[in-house]
Amino acid sequence: MPMSPLAIASDAELVAAVLVGDRRAFQQIVERYQRLLCSLAYSAIGDIAASEDVAQEAFLEAWRRLADLREPAKLRSWLCTIVRFKASRLRRSNRREPVRDAEALDAAAEIPSLEPAAGDTAAQKEELAMMWDALERVPESYREPLILFYREHQSIEHVAVALELSEDTVKQRLSRGRKILQEQVLAAVETALRRTTPGHVFTAGVLALLPKMATPAKAVAIGGAAAKGGVLAKSTAFATMLASLTGVATAVVTLRANLDQSRTPRERRAVVKVTLIFFLSAAAFIVAEYLARGAALRWPAHALALAIGSQALTLIMGISWPLALIVTMRRMRALRSAERRDRPELFRNPIDHVGAAAGEYQSATRWLGIPLVHVRFASPGIDDPPVVAWFAAGDRAYGLIFAWGGCAIAPISIGAISFGLVTLGSFVAGGFAIGTVAIGGIVIGTAAIGVRAAAWVTALGWHTAQSGGFAMARDAAQGPIAFARHANDAVAHQLLADPHADRNQTVLLVAIALASLIPLVWYARSVQQRLGQKRRR
Repeated sequence: MPMSPLAIASDAELVAAVLVGDRRAFQQIVERYQRLLCSLAYSAIGDIAASEDVAQEAFLEAWRRLADLREPAKLRSWLCTIVRFKASRLRRSNRREPVRDAEALDAAAEIPSLEPAAGDTAAQKEELAMMWDALERVPESYREPLILFYREHQSIEHVAVALELSEDTVKQRLSRGRKILQEQVLAAVETALRRTTPGHVFTAGVLALLPKMATPAKAVAIGGAAAKGGVLAKSTAFATMLASLTGVATAVVTLRANLDQSRTPRERRAVVKVTLIFFLSAAAFIVAEYLARGAALRWPAHALALAIGSQALTLIMGISWPLALIVTMRRMRALRSAERRDRPELFRNPIDHVGAAAGEYQSATRWLGIPLVHVRFASPGIDDPPVVAWFAAGDRAYGLIFAWGGCAIAPISIGAISFGLVTLGSFVAGGFAIGTVAIGGIVIGTAAIGVRAAAWVTALGWHTAQSGGFAMARDAAQGPIAFARHANDAVAHQLLADPHADRNQTVLLVAIALASLIPLVWYARSVQQRLGQKRRR
């Protein structure tokens, strides 16, 4: 992915951009220097929550006074001066040593961080107290580079640039600082510092406060990014709806293909029965989720319990439905073998013989001994192995690049059940997944569980979640019933908004959702041409 122009812009260029109204430029300033300012503040006052408050105040002060900065190239030094002044003033106002009491530790548990918050458990609170107890014994000239070193991913070069010191000086101070620290607590200090490094939530918190402040003297258009955020929400909602509707279309087309593959009345009855059971169970799941949504809106006092129940139902469906489908597929294979044995007269046509060319295609081209393309059109028997190829299709398709089928496993996979890096279908799991129930990294569906989840009726995200019904996440959530550290507030909007969203994004999401139908329609048509009733006559 190409790097954003703002990410490589100089400090002077970022200052100039902010002064003409580019809000994203100030976001880049915050992201660039938040670790430095938080570390300097923590080194001065010894309280993580208070240090992030001080750093945030420093950024807001910089926002107000940015037009007064005479030498924009010295932005880093200017920010350091502001945060050191504010930290010093706070320390004087407290008239006591850096905080180590229970109240400060409880506050530390509320730190908005993408990593697990320090202080959530008694052990972590003890670790925090031990960390500062050791660090405050280190002189400030050694403490600042030591703290910044572990928050800058152990980069001496970054510390030297941030503190305007030579790398040799940084190395010397780090060496001296480590010697002062007791060896038995050093590991705890390193772990705690990494855990409390400010991240995207800190950035969003600063930016969320900016509209409330007076804009820089030369600013003319602040808030453009927020105005565009709605496009993403609309495109995501449309994609989640399509993910569900494609599931309906998939059921209809699959039914047609399975009927063409059937050869006996018993097989046809089984196909219709199985299709109806799974289709109706999916419909019942969606209805149940909507009823829970309606109940939560009507009785807000029970919203949390209903939200938890909604996510539990999603997990149950995400586990039980694929397992049931795998068992059903095995029974259908067993039924085909039994029907071949008990009703041989119905399989006399050459196209229905085991190994017939009409029932399977395998390319002559092979890479590493594996067929380039392998497609199974006929219903398999109980002893037939899965389809394995670089591009595979069948009831069980395992592809090294692409797979389509009832159960598809490949880097790119489409199926009733699919696993891979990019997955589409009914019940899917992958890095990027679109489906009726989607589980993984970035996930979109009727119901979704992932790191970043977007759903039509219920979403559960580790980082963010947005939904037309329930939305639950650790950091930020948006929806009619939302639960997170930041739920339906300015910070959540900032984290979920995309300043680059436009109509092209909507087109892309629609194309991805509809792409799942292309191999299905091709497969159903091929089955009909190869195995349909006209061909059998």
